[in-house]
This record gives sequence, structure tokens and C-alpha cells, in this order.
Amino acid sequence: MATALARGAAAMITMLAVAAAAPASADSPEPLYNLVDAAAQRLQTADQVAANKWLTGGPITDPARVKVVLDAVAKDAESRGVATDYVTQAFTNQINATEAIEYARFAGWKFDPAGAPSAAPDLSASRAVIDGLNHQIVEQFSVQWPLLNSPGCRPALDAAKNIVAGERQFDDLYRTALDVATRSYCPAG
Repeated sequence: MATALARGAAAMITMLAVAAAAPASADSPEPLYNLVDAAAQRLQTADQVAANKWLTGGPITDPARVKVVLDAVAKDAESRGVATDYVTQAFTNQINATEAIEYARFAGWKFDPAGAPSAAPDLSASRAVIDGLNHQIVEQFSVQWPLLNSPGCRPALDAAKNIVAGERQFDDLYRTALDVATRSYCPAG
């Protein structure tokens, strides 16, 4: 019973942390804002995931989990008429960027053990948030498909990234991760 309550509390903390990090700017005039913001929120789960893996000794790379994610987003994309190879590449970039943040956190904690986490939310709670964000990202790919495949994609993407990174007060690590996570969004250029 206590374990179930602890897991429930951890799940609630994770969801509240992501929700609190989400600015109320969904009314942005930038057409790719919601897509980029969902990708940014997904990146922000990396700190909680890294903390869990640090404390449990779990590996940063998890090929089985990656396969589950890529299969799920490909299926979601297919149901929405979005090219599955496009979505698979985009999520491969997103996962690589997230793992890079996790590696950076591990490196920082090795340099400064006093800064290492002493508690972390349950990994399943973080994964539930990630799965929800994955769905939002695929939904935005579907909604923005014409723009993503047009010459206007790159300027729209750059504008959305600048706004999101500023609102979320991203440091250089997170800005670089956002660039990596979104680098294949504009296949036309």
C-alpha cells in the first residue's frame, strides 16, 4: 500500500513538474509553436529520467524502450496519414537529444557528487508523461504536415524554437538538444 501511494505521489509530482514548466503561450502566432513546445517539454523530462537512472543504476540507453516508442509513434503517424519514416527519424533525433541531456547530467554528478539527486520520481510516471507528449508531437506533425513540407518550414521552425527556448529559459545544453530534436522537422530544407 505504501509503495503504491509513493508511486502515485511520484507520478503526480512528475506530471505537475511538466505542467508547471509549460507556459501558457499556446496562443502563439507561430504555427509550429505547439509542436516545438511539446518537443521541448519532452526534453525536460530528461532530468527526472536521469535522476531515476542515476539512483537505480539503470542504463541511459534502453534499446527495448526505444523500439516501443518508435513502434508506437509510427503506428500513431500511420493512423493520421503522416509518413512513418519521417516520424521515426524525428523521434530518433528526439531520443538522441534526450539521452545527451541524461549523459550531461551524469557527467555533472560525477564531477560534483554533492549535486547528485537523492530522490527521483518513478520512471513509469516519467514515461507516462513522455508517451502523452509523443502523442501530441505526432498530432502536431499531422496538423502541420503541409507547412513542414514547404519552403516556409525552416523560418517557422526557427521562430518557434527561439520563442520556446526563451520562454522555458533553456540554457545552452537544452538549446542544443532542442536543435537536435527538431533537426529533421523540415525535410525540404
